[in-house]
Amino acid sequence: MKFFTSVEIPVGLPKLTHYDNLLLMGSCFTVHIGMKLRNAKFHALVNPYGVLYNPLSISTALREALAGKVYTKDDLYEHNHLWHSPMHHGDFSASKPEEACRRINISMNELREALSQLNYLLLTGGTAWVYEDKDTGHVVGNCHKLPERYFNRRLLSVKEIVDDYTQLLMSLWSLNPELKVIFTVSPIRHLRDGLHNNQLSKATLLLAFSCLEEMFPQSIFYFPAYEIILDELRDYRFYASDMTHPSEVAIDYVWERFCMTCLSEESLQIMNESGQIYKSLEHKPFHPESESYKTFLEQTLLKIERLNGKYPYLDFQKERNTCLIQLNKLQK
Repeated sequence: MKFFTSVEIPVGLPKLTHYDNLLLMGSCFTVHIGMKLRNAKFHALVNPYGVLYNPLSISTALREALAGKVYTKDDLYEHNHLWHSPMHHGDFSASKPEEACRRINISMNELREALSQLNYLLLTGGTAWVYEDKDTGHVVGNCHKLPERYFNRRLLSVKEIVDDYTQLLMSLWSLNPELKVIFTVSPIRHLRDGLHNNQLSKATLLLAFSCLEEMFPQSIFYFPAYEIILDELRDYRFYASDMTHPSEVAIDYVWERFCMTCLSEESLQIMNESGQIYKSLEHKPFHPESESYKTFLEQTLLKIERLNGKYPYLDFQKERNTCLIQLNKLQK
């Protein structure tokens, strides 16, 4: 007997490799998958603007990078003793505008350099509800806890998203014709919108991304993270205690489905081999001063060197340093 419905992953999804350059932007679900890719040694730039929830803010960020925008104090505002960018997450805010601009522009340079070398752009929409600044009329990426009276809140239309992304993608492809885009919809529930409005929002994103996929079937793909959580796992035990965010188990399950579907055989092998190194480095010895632990570290270091020799295009410096630090402690 079968007690759940499996979500069928669309056929023809591209296979990512460790040779590829990846950019992930979108909701905080992007952070979970992005960090797993980085920990698996993929070349992945994750949310250079910080978390962005709505598709228009994501497209604006990419347009700013394409245009070579440099942030100045005029792009910021002060609130609660901090200087904020309406386009960036609070991680970029600072007590002085010069510091906020410095943080933003460093990340902007990373994004700008990444765009011309990208193989895959992975975009996760969280909500189709947006907040427009009443003074500028611009959709903001983050409200930074300003009172709601400063904004107009509205639901994007499917056509608005499709038209916006059609123009954006044409600009990206003029720079990088081989670029492939993978869309996902975040399974995170925006309960503040109300359950009905949350569903309208997710449906808008699903319809818009489906339209784009139909328009550009050779370059745009969809991975059903939202459907896996909502339709396959389908249980509150797969949510965190806030009943909004997926639990670690749910994230790991989506990651497993993503790996089996979207990663090449060689990359899966690399992850298996490097995973053994991670397990060794996480090992907590009963007698850290012993000769046997020293031998264990030396063998682990040798495995790292062999793995780096086998895959010279990957960076194992962090793991190498961890081993060397522990060995140096034993020699003192």
